[in-house]
Amino acid sequence: MEWLTYLIAGLFVLVGAACLVVIPLGLPGVWIMLGLAGLIEWLDSLYLPADDGQTFSWWVLGVCLAIAVAGEILEFLAGVIGTKQGGGTKRGMWGALIGGILGAFVLTPFLWFVPVVGSLVGALLGTFIGAVVGELSAQGSTLSGSLKPATGATIARILATIAKVGVAVVIWIALSVSAFVP
Repeated sequence: MEWLTYLIAGLFVLVGAACLVVIPLGLPGVWIMLGLAGLIEWLDSLYLPADDGQTFSWWVLGVCLAIAVAGEILEFLAGVIGTKQGGGTKRGMWGALIGGILGAFVLTPFLWFVPVVGSLVGALLGTFIGAVVGELSAQGSTLSGSLKPATGATIARILATIAKVGVAVVIWIALSVSAFVP
């Protein structure tokens, strides 16, 4: 049965690497990887003898889940932080947050001409447009005055997406090592 354990661990490492590739495209690679790890752990009782242990330990899965949640929160709040750093108002920060979320879902179908990365482009455009609209809704704001906070929000969102890939790599390494080390 040992060969089956190593086969499953090896397949997990390969699928996990593919999950890393789809994260910059705006797809939930971290969550797919964690879901797969959880499923493997749950199914361990079917193919591993009781004295053989587990593929992953539940505490490793729990720590990886906490890291993934922190990465998601960071990505969503990045637009808010970037707007603030750019001198924006609270309305601009809320606009960047809501615009980024809506942009990923609403703008993606309209970005069919941007293959593969449409949802990422949608999220970035939504962050920028949301921050501009939020800033313009503040009393006394001008379009030219709202561009700096909106640009800050968009740059922060790009950096957060890069950081999210880093978080995913840490999770992938932890799970991959856990799969091979009893």
